[in-house]
Amino acid sequence: MKKYGLMMLCFALIITAIPAVPAAIAKENTAEITSTSEAETKHSAEKVSAAGKLSSTETILMFDVSTGEVRELSMREYIIGAVCAEMPASFEEEALKSQAVAVHTYAVRQQLLESENPTPELCGAQLSNDSSRYQAYFTESQARQFYGSGFEQAYEKITAAVDEVLPYILVYEDEPILAAFCSMSSGTTESAENVWGADVPYLVPAESTADENAPNFLEETVFEAAELKTLLEDAFPDADFSLPVKKWLTAEEVSDSGTVLTANAGGTAVTGQEVRTALSLRSAAFEVEWDGDTCTITTKGYGHGVGMSQYGADAMAKTGADWQEILMHYYTGAEIVES
Repeated sequence: MKKYGLMMLCFALIITAIPAVPAAIAKENTAEITSTSEAETKHSAEKVSAAGKLSSTETILMFDVSTGEVRELSMREYIIGAVCAEMPASFEEEALKSQAVAVHTYAVRQQLLESENPTPELCGAQLSNDSSRYQAYFTESQARQFYGSGFEQAYEKITAAVDEVLPYILVYEDEPILAAFCSMSSGTTESAENVWGADVPYLVPAESTADENAPNFLEETVFEAAELKTLLEDAFPDADFSLPVKKWLTAEEVSDSGTVLTANAGGTAVTGQEVRTALSLRSAAFEVEWDGDTCTITTKGYGHGVGMSQYGADAMAKTGADWQEILMHYYTGAEIVES
């Protein structure tokens, strides 16, 4: 078994699909993944192929959660639909191409996983359009509804981007990578080890300072003491709220990328990711300030912060970077190959 195969086996119980908060979620009327579902990355049904053989087919089977049916899609059709759902068509073409390669990589990886260890809930499919566990996906009619009068232009732009990079995926040691992506980082992307507890050589911090200029990069969420207590009690039942209010929530250890690794909730040690989930925060890169009985939490970025930043990719494209440069910047040491 390859060294990478061993690493993936250890990682298997943590992540099946790395749900990512897409940049398009900044729009209020989206159907993409929510921050809550993005944080829920565990899927115990997954097992990873020990063989690690790279393979791809021209079609992919998708379980449609709205109908309960398994749909056979061309790989091209799936990639177009996923890019439509995961990245705004207003983004630069090179950024869209980067997203298409990440989507394609994800699909090929899912084919590999499911061929070795099928997930019963998928009913023979290789993935689903349940965006809490898998990538988001728009049918053409859903994309038409989402983009409205701008559909034709948006769909044509995304389709052209997909067609230009259709043969390509990302690999590391000849295996399709975990092509994680997020809407925007805290200014530096985060390592998989700090977020999911597993060291992944190509998911390490990368500079992404352009994210600081993204819409809603900073967001303040204000909690009154009673509200915060209720939310924290639900998430951390062992916490002690007889302590002074300023000790109800504090950030403790913070990574170099700004992610809160450990926090204190009522005297209980918790992770920043757990706090993020409990309070529905945009990211785990946050600061906590108390003013009397009022707690203000300021977050940076949106999403888990691992892998490619979508706003960062768009910013790189605006300065002239092509899709290969973008992918190599965010996925350190990975290779682009034809599937």
